[in-house]
Amino acid sequence: MAEESSAGGEKTEAPSGKRREDFRKKGQIAQSKEVQTASLFTIMLLFWIFYLPTFWNGLTELLFYIFQTSGGYEITPASTITLATFVLLKIGLLIAPLFLLVLLIGFFSSVFQFGWLLTAKPLLPDFSKLNPITGMSRFFSKKSLIEVVKSLLKVLLVGWFAFSTVLDNFAEALILVDTPVTSTISYLGRISVIILAKVCAVLILIAFLDFLFVKWEMEEKMKMTKQELKEEFKESEGDPHIKAQIRSIQQQMARKRMMAEVPKADVIVTNPTHISVAIRYDARQMAAPVIIAKGADLVAMKIREIARTHEIPIIENPPVARLLHKIDLGGHIPEDLFKVVAEILAHVYSLKGKTN
Repeated sequence: MAEESSAGGEKTEAPSGKRREDFRKKGQIAQSKEVQTASLFTIMLLFWIFYLPTFWNGLTELLFYIFQTSGGYEITPASTITLATFVLLKIGLLIAPLFLLVLLIGFFSSVFQFGWLLTAKPLLPDFSKLNPITGMSRFFSKKSLIEVVKSLLKVLLVGWFAFSTVLDNFAEALILVDTPVTSTISYLGRISVIILAKVCAVLILIAFLDFLFVKWEMEEKMKMTKQELKEEFKESEGDPHIKAQIRSIQQQMARKRMMAEVPKADVIVTNPTHISVAIRYDARQMAAPVIIAKGADLVAMKIREIARTHEIPIIENPPVARLLHKIDLGGHIPEDLFKVVAEILAHVYSLKGKTN
């Protein structure tokens, strides 16, 4: 962080969209492991509450079947393998929903935090992590300290809730000596569910706070210096100097094409000081006269120079020249200027002895 601050200044600017996308492509996203842990514990607890009767019945039936048929088994390698396969298959079917649920919880808890993301960059080897100096710095970093504090907090809270729950129900535990085994199992199951429910509540609270912290930490990490913003703008939008050069070249090319049209003009209307507008009209092809070239200052002088070379009449009319200069290049003369432009063209045609 110190190196970045000294090299490009302090990171005070909010991350751009490209910056966020670059971090995302590298797999550097805000992900809290506490969210996955809390989701796993909470949903697994709810799952066992509803699935435990089914699991217990299936396990009881399996044990009953084994005890019932064990007397008829001939102990051989083949029969042993067959029995083991049967038992493993039945147990596998009983705990398959558990494994499937764990996979779904891990997947959706991640998608909930940062959306769909598929990248292999985090799997690529990073040899900088083999540096013992940087490794020690990570060991004593702020992140490591926070992880230690979170772990201690979880252990203390879980221990406290477990102890307080057992203490509150200790009087009931004393009378279990004279009760059936089923009552003891029921008591232990009920106490376990209460303890796990309290643990889940603590984990959800820790996960919420940790998620907010991880989001804030990632935002701080993605922040940019003013220099980084400028560099990114150059990369995405192009160097302003190069863009200015391109615009200049484009303007020069457009000006050359415009100057090539000047010899086709019928008349050049000018403001003696700095405006020139070239007009062309062909009654057989055009509904109205068209502006084929225009310009001010040096461009205006160049238009007049070409006009003199090609003996095109130049008419000085400042008010009309200013109005015509406002019309887009290639645009037709508007109706309110038809009369005055027609008079200019008629005057030009009379000078040339041309009829159109």
